[in-house]
Amino acid sequence: MKKNFPAELVYQVFSLLIAFILVHAVYVTLIRPQASAFMEQEAVNMRADPGYVQQRSFYVVVKDYEQETSFVLMLWAFSILGYKGRAVYRQQQLLERDLLQLPDNLPIGAEDTRSLVERIRSLPEQMHDWLLPRALLTAIERFAATRNVQNVSTAARDVCSSEGERLESELSIIRYIAWAIPSVGFIGTVRGIGDALGQAHRAVEGDITGVTASLGVAFNSTFIALVISIVLMFFVHQMQLMQERLVLDSERYVDSWLVRRLKS
Repeated sequence: MKKNFPAELVYQVFSLLIAFILVHAVYVTLIRPQASAFMEQEAVNMRADPGYVQQRSFYVVVKDYEQETSFVLMLWAFSILGYKGRAVYRQQQLLERDLLQLPDNLPIGAEDTRSLVERIRSLPEQMHDWLLPRALLTAIERFAATRNVQNVSTAARDVCSSEGERLESELSIIRYIAWAIPSVGFIGTVRGIGDALGQAHRAVEGDITGVTASLGVAFNSTFIALVISIVLMFFVHQMQLMQERLVLDSERYVDSWLVRRLKS
């Protein structure tokens, strides 16, 4: 039961809640009050000086609900990336250890497989599902059954390939978030343009403040969403690179420490 507990799912749910609470707290206590104060001061300056050039503020650019949602999704994606990155890093650290614990250049025969299996299974339980122990255990058991080095190499390669595909599929949730963020920005664009069109009659009468504010919502939401998406995709590709290196290095480890030393 403990092994099947969806720890990662629970982590994702709670990380989303925490991201929402943190971002919303910052918006309520800092961003929206500052944006309101800045906009009121700009309105006073424009009434006092008709030729006044309106300034821009970071708080005004990010004050809307679409930008808040984008930042929530960004923190959520970063928390998932951190979770997966930590797991990959711990597995990479395992590649620096000698799990077989055999003298250098000692050939490995079929009579050695039982002791090697016991050494791999004596690792901490949390490591049993890691890539390198599974690849080594599969290769050793295949050698004990077939005495064929080629079959051992194929079995280890298949384990690494399937693990690479699994790691790739697990990034789908982060890719979905990276797709959803620009979509949220486009929703803000549609909302802003719709509000601007709804106030077109005021612009005809000479009051364009409502139209400009709505267009600001449209452009600011898309701008923030695209910037966040660019940053997020960079880290997604870095995570993918780490996972690919783990798979390739694990395959190389099995080949160097086990396959080349097998005595058929």
